[in-house]
Amino acid sequence: MRISDTSPTTPSSPASPRPRDHVDVVVVGAGIAGLYALHRLRSDGWSVRVFEAGPDIGGVWFWNRYPGARCDVESVDYSYSFDTALQQEWDWSEKYATQPEILRYLHHVADRFDLRRDITLDTRVVDMSFDESSSSWTVRTDRGEEVTSRFCVLAVGPLSSANIPEIPGLDSFSGQIVHTSSWPEDVDLTGRRVGVIGTGSSGIQAIPHIAREAGDLYVFQRTANFSIPAGNRPLDAQTRAQYKRSYDERRRLSMESGGGSPHRPHPESALAVTDDERRIAYEKRWQLGGVLFSKTFPDQLTDRAANDTARSFWEQKIRAVVDDPAVAERLIPGDHPIGAKRICTDDNYFETYNRANVHLVDVRQSPIDCVVAEGIRTAGETIGLDVIVLATGFDAMTGSIDRINIVGRDGQTLKQAWSAGPRTYLGLGVDGFPNLFNIAGPGSPSVLANMVLHAELHVDWVADAIGHLDAAGRRSIEATTEAVDAWVADCADRADNTLMPQANSWYLGANVPGRPRVFMPFVGGFGVYREIIADVAADGYRGFALMPAEELT
Repeated sequence: MRISDTSPTTPSSPASPRPRDHVDVVVVGAGIAGLYALHRLRSDGWSVRVFEAGPDIGGVWFWNRYPGARCDVESVDYSYSFDTALQQEWDWSEKYATQPEILRYLHHVADRFDLRRDITLDTRVVDMSFDESSSSWTVRTDRGEEVTSRFCVLAVGPLSSANIPEIPGLDSFSGQIVHTSSWPEDVDLTGRRVGVIGTGSSGIQAIPHIAREAGDLYVFQRTANFSIPAGNRPLDAQTRAQYKRSYDERRRLSMESGGGSPHRPHPESALAVTDDERRIAYEKRWQLGGVLFSKTFPDQLTDRAANDTARSFWEQKIRAVVDDPAVAERLIPGDHPIGAKRICTDDNYFETYNRANVHLVDVRQSPIDCVVAEGIRTAGETIGLDVIVLATGFDAMTGSIDRINIVGRDGQTLKQAWSAGPRTYLGLGVDGFPNLFNIAGPGSPSVLANMVLHAELHVDWVADAIGHLDAAGRRSIEATTEAVDAWVADCADRADNTLMPQANSWYLGANVPGRPRVFMPFVGGFGVYREIIADVAADGYRGFALMPAEELT
């Protein structure tokens, strides 16, 4: 059974190649980062082409249209900061924006800044090769087009390559199979028997909505996850006006923060305050909602005893809303500290298990044996289903890059360079791959930060670096091997000094069989990272080799 999706159909035979084109910069991806890269680089006077695999702009916010899809960063913060007028003219309707509203916002941005004319849709970049004699890249697409460029910017997103689990018999299912990352428009779950595999962020968001439509919903939980109620609410005119008046300060605080948010943690250790003070602090963050609960206190992710105080508070909350104590017990994670995996944000997720039509199947106790024509066979029974929903997440951080055959100096591919795990300098450059920049990927705060502000930070750094090259009479910029080695070691040391590697998470690539176990994000904090990359640039791009134009062979 083919998994349903909304992706464009790839032609059986490529169209005739178009004449070779040349631009200053090729950007891969037209999501949040790609759109801003186009705007900023074009504003600096560079010619830019953007290639987008999807039939429309938006990146992850185009594809992830599952029921309940919503951002877990407050909408007023999950927005571009580069244009004051844009901040003032756009009105967010809710505290946490839904997928349709975020997509409308991105369409507004594309139209307002006339971005569409340089974006080629329905076109996947399949091959990129570096020519050392000209210090330029040749980019090839699945439509047969070739474009040469001096620079390439990968804005493919860290969470955009779907992870399809290797379950025996998946193709034999007689019903419909959908993945949350490519939700079809024609799915009707009304009164049907639905099985959801996975209880990560997308599953936790979708399950309450599916439960209200389905006749019976079976949730196949592979690992229990921590989730915090979103505390979502409509934003009235007065609140929106207040946010707009405070934008300068919100942005300043966000840029200096650990995760790109204006909210600050309690200044003291979780273990240095009284029980009442600690409970009040946790309650305040609980009411705020979302992922920031993991940063209520500064030592929550570095000290296990401090972390246990957060876990205890969380467990009490969950046991209070789940009617069946046995079900509550299975929903409480026992294999990792709270926050070591990204905390999910939900809308009555745990309360959903009080519904008579919702059934929790703990895969650790009753493993999935295989998929058969009529449903899913576990170790104990065969569960009849009409629809299987794969809420199995992404091949995170590197999956979308792996889809492209990227060939650098001396014929080395990026897959070869990263065979033991991703290696970058500052998350931006890779030795052996001059003039190639990666946005919000491994070695940067990436998924641990507000991705809109992160995209702006990276794109501005890249644009400034390109401008510096021309001003200095240089042709190319490339991370040195020594700088990459040092950065990889620094990122690993920072991660090892936290509790985060104790979770078997997609931060490590643990959700994809065969992936090297390397902790991929930079955990030192968004504000600290911002200072580091600014200092590197101010020091003449320390750790990068800048080649003069006359040295080209």
